[in-house]
Amino acid sequence: MAKNLVIVESPAKAKTIEKFLGKDFKVESSFGHIADLPSKELGVDVDGDFKPVYEVSKDKKAVVKKLKDLAKKAEMVWLASDEDREGEAIAWHLAESLNLDKAKTKRIVFHEITKTAIQKAIENPRGIDYDLVDAQQARRVLDRIVGYELSPVLWRKVKGGLSAGRVQSVSVRLIVEREREIQDFSPVASYRIDAEFSNEDGQTFKAKLPKNFSSKKEALAFLEQNAKATFKIGDLQKKPAKKSPAAPFTTSTLQQEAARKLYFSVSKTMTMAQRLYEAGLITYMRTDSVNLSDEARKGAKAEIESAYGSKFSKPRTYKGKSKGAQEAHEAIRPTDFSNHSVNIDRDQARLYDLIWKRAIASQMSDAELERTNIKIDASTHDENFTANGEVITFEGFLKVYLEGTDDEDEEQDGMLPAMKVNETLLNNYITATERYTRPPARFTEAALVKKLEELGIGRPSTYAPTISTIQNRNYVEKGTVDGVEREYTLLTLRDGKVDDKLLSEKVGSDKGKLVPTDIGMIVTDFLVNHFETILDYNFTAKVEEDFDEIAEGKVDWKKMMKDFYKDFHPVVIDVQENADRESGERILGKDPETGKQVSVRLGKFGPMVQIGTVDDEEKPQFASLSPDQQLNTISYEEAMDLFQLPKALGEYENLPVEVNNGRYGPYVKFGDQFVSLPKGTDPLSVELDDAIVLIKEKQKADAPIYMYKDLPVQKGKGRFGPFIKWNDMFINVNKKYDWDNLSDEDIVTLIEDKIQKEIDKVIHNWEDAGIRVEKARWGRHNVIKGKTKIELPKTHDVTEMTLEEAEAIIEKNAPKKKATKKKATAKKGTIKKLTKKKNTTKK
Repeated sequence: MAKNLVIVESPAKAKTIEKFLGKDFKVESSFGHIADLPSKELGVDVDGDFKPVYEVSKDKKAVVKKLKDLAKKAEMVWLASDEDREGEAIAWHLAESLNLDKAKTKRIVFHEITKTAIQKAIENPRGIDYDLVDAQQARRVLDRIVGYELSPVLWRKVKGGLSAGRVQSVSVRLIVEREREIQDFSPVASYRIDAEFSNEDGQTFKAKLPKNFSSKKEALAFLEQNAKATFKIGDLQKKPAKKSPAAPFTTSTLQQEAARKLYFSVSKTMTMAQRLYEAGLITYMRTDSVNLSDEARKGAKAEIESAYGSKFSKPRTYKGKSKGAQEAHEAIRPTDFSNHSVNIDRDQARLYDLIWKRAIASQMSDAELERTNIKIDASTHDENFTANGEVITFEGFLKVYLEGTDDEDEEQDGMLPAMKVNETLLNNYITATERYTRPPARFTEAALVKKLEELGIGRPSTYAPTISTIQNRNYVEKGTVDGVEREYTLLTLRDGKVDDKLLSEKVGSDKGKLVPTDIGMIVTDFLVNHFETILDYNFTAKVEEDFDEIAEGKVDWKKMMKDFYKDFHPVVIDVQENADRESGERILGKDPETGKQVSVRLGKFGPMVQIGTVDDEEKPQFASLSPDQQLNTISYEEAMDLFQLPKALGEYENLPVEVNNGRYGPYVKFGDQFVSLPKGTDPLSVELDDAIVLIKEKQKADAPIYMYKDLPVQKGKGRFGPFIKWNDMFINVNKKYDWDNLSDEDIVTLIEDKIQKEIDKVIHNWEDAGIRVEKARWGRHNVIKGKTKIELPKTHDVTEMTLEEAEAIIEKNAPKKKATKKKATAKKGTIKKLTKKKNTTKK
């Protein structure tokens, strides 16, 4: 038995570290947090000193038991969780849950998983930093209180099943406010003037007028002024310039640049970075510091001089701009600068390449440029055209890397031909293009991270989970609209004549951008109206600063909680008792037939149009909005059109055909079959002939393509790509097969491989008891009985499982049928009593 037990967070990290330590060390994983606040109750003593109640989660009990047994046999336990606040809290929970002897326990931290770093950590152990633990506790407890007290208010006043959170709600507010800026924006047209000239050597270059004209009349008059003009270089200036490299990556800048250059989501970037870190290829990926260690700077210098020459080397230190940055940490960098690339998974390799280039470039020389600015005089007016160009005289860091930009309109200066003052120029053409001012851009995931960081909201570990949460909660979604066509005018002066054309362009695309949903806007309005402090950007940033001060030992975390709660809780009680329900209702007009009010609002099953009110003698009429319509933008005409659905189209093959709107978009119903309409199709525009074409395509797609063991095989395309269906079994068809030309042999192979795969995944099958154990995803296993499926943690060894053990797992974990209870109500004046009734408000 090894004398030393090292406990890390992830099994991948454990494997890497074990390579660096000798036979006296055993490395085990805690699989992340082992303890947390209870899931079905507040778990915080809000009436006392805010002491949290932690419990080991069900799926971690086997892990804790195993680690306890190993710890008892070890002479020394090394707690090696990550070096941030979360990691410190994990180390503390391990020490408490495993009942570790302080004399036999050491805490070690490292910024990278390399042999040198691990050995250095072992040589320099420390105790658990309880200030960091308290900072993590403060964040966890505050967020639990906010979520636990605000969410029931939303259930009662807006809609069941909603949630609120300190950082998530502020993030949604940013997106909602940006959307309203866009909706309130009125574009203003003006005419931009561009020209192309040739110098005396016949070389062409572009120039522009530094001002725009506000009307077509003014633009046309200017072009006509140039019809007979002659042009020359009025002024020419050349200036040396320098461009400096960006700092090495922090968590935030890595997420932004990976989105720009690799098109990664924030969560994907963090997943790839985590794997690179655990493999020992990069330093810790949750950091807000731009520092590099002395050792790293020396390593970068040696590699730059070796690969590019000493002229390209310029060691630098950087100072971070983000609020509360922990400068004692390091930026994200490769652990070994001599590894220019790594031979691993493609996406990990691409991210590594980005990190390597950014870090190495940060230690390289400035790029040296020569910038040229020229002014062009015209003989018929006093306006000057201008042209700018730049030439790189020394590449410097640009040999390796140039930071991306979010500005879609940014133009890069190109090279200009050699010219001199008073040189005559020939004008090839001048254009006046009608251009409209643009509304503020919607947030991308990366742009939202940048904004949160600028405001001091959240920290490196919170960005990715926050953005995932607000999308999973359906407060925000990724836009899918390509844009709409808009006409614009293009005037062109060529050979003394002006040509006038009307062209079109696509504007307003929100593809891939973060767009608030109706429920996101309604919840945000409710929270801003009633909980202004919680949704205030400065308050949220101040809370982060308080956490930082707790981490530095300057503030008592329980006092911070008490100060927060004494102001927060009374507001919750007041809103619970006195606030009106919020449904986002908009009154659009009156129904011409009945004279009843037409309105839109959020209903139990989503956004809807309503004709009439509950006070009318007759019941109101309802119609659901389509997925691409929103409460705050739908027009009266669009709302009334929804009452024309479902629309009967006629019959086909003696079966009725109708068109309607559904939860996932418009569709044609043919008998008991449903056929989705193509994206963007207005269901009211569909006629019977259109529907029949779609029905025939569906019938063709559903027709058997083969018979296997006397059962039909069908093919189709679903959410996860192309598949074939046989005997109620769906079989994915991967890229190695020609989907459009599947042979009989291909079909048989796919089916038989799937059957064998299903056989192979069964570990145990007790047919008489109707219980089996199967392999599941991510190395886990499921215990299955009928429709009951219990997923076991990775750590649960099922190899020797008996029927009795399986039955015990089913008995313990299967959902119990609950007796019907009367709906519980909160007594006036106390939400606390409401939250203490286990699960009452969640039903």
